[in-house]
Amino acid sequence: MSLKKYLIIMTSATLVSWIAWLFVFFFINPDEAGFVGFALFYISLFFALVGTFSLFGFFIRVWFTKEEVIFRHLGVATRQSFFFSILMVSALMLQGADLLTWWSVPLLVIFLTLLEFFFITRRQPRRG
Repeated sequence: MSLKKYLIIMTSATLVSWIAWLFVFFFINPDEAGFVGFALFYISLFFALVGTFSLFGFFIRVWFTKEEVIFRHLGVATRQSFFFSILMVSALMLQGADLLTWWSVPLLVIFLTLLEFFFITRRQPRRG
């Protein structure tokens, strides 16, 4: 798949996710929808954030690093956007359940940072 095609698909999926989240936000009553309404809210927000942060992170990486092979940035940007979205949605879920404390977010940040360090330091097998 070409980079242009990937970016078009990712942008389209991100826009659809934001539209879905806005639809849930404005048209679904959380008192009546129950678990399904909350699940749709958090899932659509998660995918919208992953797409947004992934595209933003990719373009920032391409802009600041002048590498010729820019496909390398896709995996890192997507992984980090996934982790950051987990952080944000988890904090919102904890706040919604009145479980958000001053120490819960730093613990989540430490866990996700350690997970990122794991992915950074693992060795890729050599080909050929």
